[in-house]
Amino acid sequence: MIDFPFLKTGIHYLDNAATTQKPASVINAITEHYENGTANVHRGIHSLSEQATDQYEATRQAVADFINAKPEQIIFTKGTTESINIVAHSHDFTAEDEIIVSALEHHSNLVPWQQTKAKLRVIPLKEDLSLDLEAYKKLLSPNTKLVAITAMSNVLGTITPLQEIIDLAHANDTKVLVDAAQYASHFAIDMQKLKPDFLALSSHKMLGPTGVGILYTAHDLKPMQFGGDMILTVSQYESTFAPMPTKMEAGTPNIADVIAFKAALETLTKIGFDKIATHDTELLNYAIEKFSAHPEVTLYTPPNQAAVLSFNVKGSHPHDIASVFNEFKVAIRSGQHCAEPLMNTLGVPATARMSFHIYNTTADIDQAEKALEKVIKLFS
Repeated sequence: MIDFPFLKTGIHYLDNAATTQKPASVINAITEHYENGTANVHRGIHSLSEQATDQYEATRQAVADFINAKPEQIIFTKGTTESINIVAHSHDFTAEDEIIVSALEHHSNLVPWQQTKAKLRVIPLKEDLSLDLEAYKKLLSPNTKLVAITAMSNVLGTITPLQEIIDLAHANDTKVLVDAAQYASHFAIDMQKLKPDFLALSSHKMLGPTGVGILYTAHDLKPMQFGGDMILTVSQYESTFAPMPTKMEAGTPNIADVIAFKAALETLTKIGFDKIATHDTELLNYAIEKFSAHPEVTLYTPPNQAAVLSFNVKGSHPHDIASVFNEFKVAIRSGQHCAEPLMNTLGVPATARMSFHIYNTTADIDQAEKALEKVIKLFS
């Protein structure tokens, strides 16, 4: 049994798409690093520095093993947002270039591309809220330089057909970036099968600490930041840079949290993605059954959905819904979820959202339904 200390609070936490709770092993790893002597990495020959370096690099190896990649392909970042920005910065897109995104994207996988010179092309949604793959095929052209696609929507829980999207792009000689921020905590990732050019994920959405993410890259990239540790040689007027991935990690990194990320990966591996998927499906179906029994509720349920359920209640704003849920000690998310274009597609200003992980139970859904009944009584 995995120990999640937050369970002692009695809060029904259903905001896992925003960030997950942390197991004791992650918390203990952070504490141990600071209590037993902290040190900087890659810089010292004393035992504490060597220990920190070994642990830091052990996490890089753990990440590589977790997604079936090589450690030199793993760049540590602050999170998915920074990872995507690095890729945007590393490419010199021209006005003739095109970048394809989807109508599902989080702002982090949209706004960085808007800052380039390239034209954006958007894969629309079908009426059932799934991606329109036929429209995607028509968008691909000789000018398409990149497809930037989410693996799992943070609003709808939609699982996108990644393999088909990647294969079609590569057949068009187009690179692919995968935003796996939501996906990586619920499904296994095998880079040798998927073969994307880039993949980004965040530790804090995977039972790990905040402030840590990774960028997987199959390509050499140009640095976005310069300074200590990323250099090979420095003279007064010019410098040369270390090889990948070191040249992409300037300055003192988030050492303790990177080390603790390894404990999060070990926890997910110990639980097993088959068990996580079964648990996700059971909870999602239970939540849909409970909430759909109320005619005042609109549910957003695309095919191939996992671990996320967005909804609205007649006569109430999502912020009001979340406030009432909070009175019942149920933590949910409300608003646009950093996906304003998707809200426009849905034709709503915002939604309320429940999202699940392995420590959630049907009791959380039952408590959420009690809160829902209060919302209906107050506003509908």
